Amino acid sequence: MCIFCKIVTKEIPSNAVAESEEFYAFHDINPKAPIHVLAIPKAHYQSFNDIPGDVMGRMATFIQEVAKTVGIKESGYRIISNIGENGGQEVGHLHFHILGGAKLSWGHFADADPNDFF
Repeated sequence: MCIFCKIVTKEIPSNAVAESEEFYAFHDINPKAPIHVLAIPKAHYQSFNDIPGDVMGRMATFIQEVAKTVGIKESGYRIISNIGENGGQEVGHLHFHILGGAKLSWGHFADADPNDFF
């Protein structure tokens, strides 16, 4: 069982933000912004590549509700899902990073030359 599945079943504690029948949101333990929440489906999907469209549609609504709950819906926020090794995915359970609470810079590739990657 993966770490996020253990969080869903409460085997590992988390700082919950929101929960529904299908989804769970909690504060990231290594925040990269003043507000950094992870939203996950309770069912195990390896990555964005595996989630059915109808479930993703409901997850989008859940993420919007989380943004409202943590007070960043109006000021703005970023949603990130890393997919696979080259995409930077570290936990093999679909999750979305919801970042906000400040004006966010781009970071990773702000100074990168795209030609360096081809």
